[in-house]
Amino acid sequence: MIENDKYISVTRLTRYIRQMLESDRALQEVWLKGEISNFKRHSRGHLYLTLKDKNARIRAVMFASSARHLNFEPKDGMKVLVHGSISLYEPYGEYQIYIRQMEQDGLGRLFLAYEALKRKLQTEGLFEEAHKKVIPPVAYEIGIITSPTGAAVRDLFTTIKRRFPAARITLFPVLVQGADAAPSIASAITRANQMRTLDLLIVGRGGGSIEDLWAFNEEIVARAIFQSRLPVISAVGHETDFTIADFVADKRAPTPTAAGEFAVPDVRELERRIDQLFTRIHRALQNKLIREKERLSRLNKSYAFRYPGQLVLQKAQEHDRLFERMKRAGSRLTSQYGDRLNVLDRLLEKDRPNELIARAHKILSDRTAQLIRSADHYRKTRQSAYEHMVLQLNALSPLKVMARGYSIVYDQDKHLVRSVKDVSPGDPLSVRLRDGNIDCQIWGIEEAEKNE
Repeated sequence: MIENDKYISVTRLTRYIRQMLESDRALQEVWLKGEISNFKRHSRGHLYLTLKDKNARIRAVMFASSARHLNFEPKDGMKVLVHGSISLYEPYGEYQIYIRQMEQDGLGRLFLAYEALKRKLQTEGLFEEAHKKVIPPVAYEIGIITSPTGAAVRDLFTTIKRRFPAARITLFPVLVQGADAAPSIASAITRANQMRTLDLLIVGRGGGSIEDLWAFNEEIVARAIFQSRLPVISAVGHETDFTIADFVADKRAPTPTAAGEFAVPDVRELERRIDQLFTRIHRALQNKLIREKERLSRLNKSYAFRYPGQLVLQKAQEHDRLFERMKRAGSRLTSQYGDRLNVLDRLLEKDRPNELIARAHKILSDRTAQLIRSADHYRKTRQSAYEHMVLQLNALSPLKVMARGYSIVYDQDKHLVRSVKDVSPGDPLSVRLRDGNIDCQIWGIEEAEKNE
């Protein structure tokens, strides 16, 4: 016969296992990495998913209170790093991890750091065009900050010397990969700015993975470029690689070769432009010479050069004629304005301004005195009327009546009691006297006889 007291319920068992899991401190601070599958977002904001690797899987839950802090959208197939605690979901008897924190694994973390720094520097204004320095059209002294053994430095040297052999290059060898690369690059930018002979800086390296290029995504390099006195061309990676240094630099070159092309002009193009300018100047001088010769020829054939004495006599005669015209015109104007001045003088004598002003002052004084008298009479009249009305109000005021010993009676609803019929025994009353109120109650009512 089976003894029933040896058996426990499934509920008790699962609860016991849950308590054991939750009492294990190591299981309450679990750090896992895995791939997301079966991802679902509940309408209330909770996240349900499975974390898996090649050989195992575990169910996971991230409640809305924690999920709201995520800066990315989880998806199936995404590799993540999670931090949480292990417990058991009793209804199904399944153990699972309750996630408190989640972030993307591998390149995802680098991408998040890249985006975070990009947002920070953009907010501070380090990417604004207003801060960009002008790249000189011809740089004779160029500083190159890169690895001395990489392909980038060879491309830069070859391009610059091929295009503009007169340019002089100063190499600042640095580390471009690894933990010490960013401080090495920033220090070289500072040293280059201390050299007063340089016209331009090129900072970069050849292509690579995001980890290889990461030194150019460091804040110390970005701020060194921003604080540089010298214009900076960034030449990091291939055409599709964008780093923080590219956004801060005064100009971004998609490749090191392009950086060399931006830094110096092509000497052959300069020679071609010089030849064109020389041809244009020569043609302009030829045209100018032809025009001036034609002008000289016209002047030599002109009347002034052929008969200068007669021209002087003609000009003297014309001068005399114009002088006489001016004298006659001056006399006419003098006569006209003299007559007009006489007319104005007579008008002024007739209507002297001083007399007009004196009359206006007298009228103003009389009107002012009249206005003052009218205002004073009006004030006295209104004051007398006001005092009369005050006397009438005092005569009719119930307070005056109450001062002689009378009172006013109100019922409990603040209505005036005019008759004994308005109240009943037991009703409360309020009696208003001259100097205050009395609260009282009716004990009895006695009506006056009709013949009284």
